[in-house]
Amino acid sequence: MGWFDRFRRQPSGHDAMATALAAARSGDYATALAIWEPMARAGNARAQNNIAACFMGGDGVEESAELAARWLKLSAAAGDAVGQRNLATLYFRGEGVGQDDEEAMRLYRLAAGQGDAQAQDMLSWMLAEQGDYPQARLLAEQAAAQGVAASMTRLGNLHHEALGVERDSTRALLWWRKAAAAGDADGQAMLGAALLTGSQPDAVAALAWLLRARAGGSHLAQKFIPAASRQLSPDQRRQAERRASGPLEQER
Repeated sequence: MGWFDRFRRQPSGHDAMATALAAARSGDYATALAIWEPMARAGNARAQNNIAACFMGGDGVEESAELAARWLKLSAAAGDAVGQRNLATLYFRGEGVGQDDEEAMRLYRLAAGQGDAQAQDMLSWMLAEQGDYPQARLLAEQAAAQGVAASMTRLGNLHHEALGVERDSTRALLWWRKAAAAGDADGQAMLGAALLTGSQPDAVAALAWLLRARAGGSHLAQKFIPAASRQLSPDQRRQAERRASGPLEQER
């Protein structure tokens, strides 16, 4: 799921919204926008969010972060959790609005309080950066329960580094395994490092996860890859490479 959860259906399930969603998913933004615009002008918060997302992506309209922010302010003010989260992201990035971490956190809190998993994850990250590890852990647990892999990785890190909790390598490894299986590249890198340096090392599995993590964009993986490679024979390295390029299910 991208940071713009653009096309989630409204709880009310109106036929018009469903038609617009189907049109947007097929790339027919003209039809989607023709439906959303009158709904948005009538105060439909999710339609307002969806129009904003189109302006952010340049989907059926000229790209404009400023116009996206205008629509998101309406959506957020009406209490839509996705609109609140997306507006928070604009404030965090300084796109279409002035960069403002405090306003971003306020909006993330509103969305997180409504159970929005992406907002919970982002707020968890921001609080961890500020050193509020207990709240960061609580929010990460809530997001992880909804399948957010980045929060799983963060929970592993908190337990590994004893940030707000007692150090627990077993629990850290458990969270990294969950994050890695869910596709988080940094979680894969941390799992690979743990398998390389832990009490029961497995250099083949470690290298496989590290190579997968690097391919997924994790900058954490590279510093461990040479050490893992040195421990393996050429055949074992090839085995790790095959596992790294195979389906994730092979590495669970």
